[in-house]
Amino acid sequence: MIAGAAPIARDALALAPGLIYVNHAAVGVLPRATRDALHAMIDDHARRGVLGVGPREASLPGYRRRIGAFVGGHGDEVALLRNTGDGATIIAQGLALGPGDEIISGANEFGANAYPWLVLRERGVHVRLLDAPRERMTPDALRAAIGPNTKLVSVSWVSFDDGYRHDLAALAEVAHAAGALFVVDAIQGLGAFPLDVASTGIDALYAGGAKWLLALQGVSFLWLRAELLDRIALALPGWRSVADIWNFLDYDQPPAPNASRFEGGTPNIIGALSLTTSMDVLEGAGVKRIGAHVVALTDHLCEGLAARGYVLDTDRTSDAVKSGIVRFRRDDVDPLALGKRLGEAQICVTYRVNGIRVSPHGYNTHDEIDAILDALS
Repeated sequence: MIAGAAPIARDALALAPGLIYVNHAAVGVLPRATRDALHAMIDDHARRGVLGVGPREASLPGYRRRIGAFVGGHGDEVALLRNTGDGATIIAQGLALGPGDEIISGANEFGANAYPWLVLRERGVHVRLLDAPRERMTPDALRAAIGPNTKLVSVSWVSFDDGYRHDLAALAEVAHAAGALFVVDAIQGLGAFPLDVASTGIDALYAGGAKWLLALQGVSFLWLRAELLDRIALALPGWRSVADIWNFLDYDQPPAPNASRFEGGTPNIIGALSLTTSMDVLEGAGVKRIGAHVVALTDHLCEGLAARGYVLDTDRTSDAVKSGIVRFRRDDVDPLALGKRLGEAQICVTYRVNGIRVSPHGYNTHDEIDAILDALS
């Protein structure tokens, strides 16, 4: 399949001339609209202090509503956080889990979705890791692994390492049938593909903004199904966790009636501004269109790689498991040297000892993929 016109116009971004940027699984780029909104806030802060910051702080409920709508939820179900791992940690520390309880995840999870669960071993929780990627967390694999003591299943929507995209709705169904919660790290898929928390049936979703969502580093969010709000204890409270944050000396007041209770202290307001402004750009382009475009680009890349003798370390057996991430290698090519050579040719990828990882977005083009393939020849 050949990709058509890019859903996101190239001039919507402030990319350096001549740079082929296909490294969104590492760090995304900022749209011009986002950059301009951030500059305006910084300038206003510099000139007027609290008078400049105040209007953006007052917009926090609107930011939460924007994020909630982007994933098919509600603003009251959203907490603004620092990073992806914060969302997992809030759930892990807030659930009353102990000896005899089990969590199921995968052995190839990025640390942000591994350590928050693994630390619960200190409480006697059994953390079972499926032998991924050899054994993917498919519905059948989860059904075979899950048991009466399983309280929670956690998985990354898209694997950071090789781009495998999990079937969230089917996994949620299996987890719920066993009475377990199903929570998702969405950082490597959200922004490149549409996701609706209502139709997938997941219980919680957390994601940083710095990759496919084209926002700043140091900002993330947690979406938590409203029915679970009071089930997750407030283990990391702060001055903004209470119902009336401006009543400073009333220490006996109840927690905030929504997920903002989990934000603790002052959130990253400029980060939230970057996240919601970039979401506007993505939604304007059409996230479904972006997903189709990204799959077409990576299909074309994979065809060209195979023709050049490269081995794909990415599952492309069906459209359902494809994502925007492709990892490849060749036995006679040093991936570190190749990655540096691509960088010298103004092609930005991730390169590690296990291969090259390419991750294009909705503004990349068919011609850029051809340029990458030519550089590999």
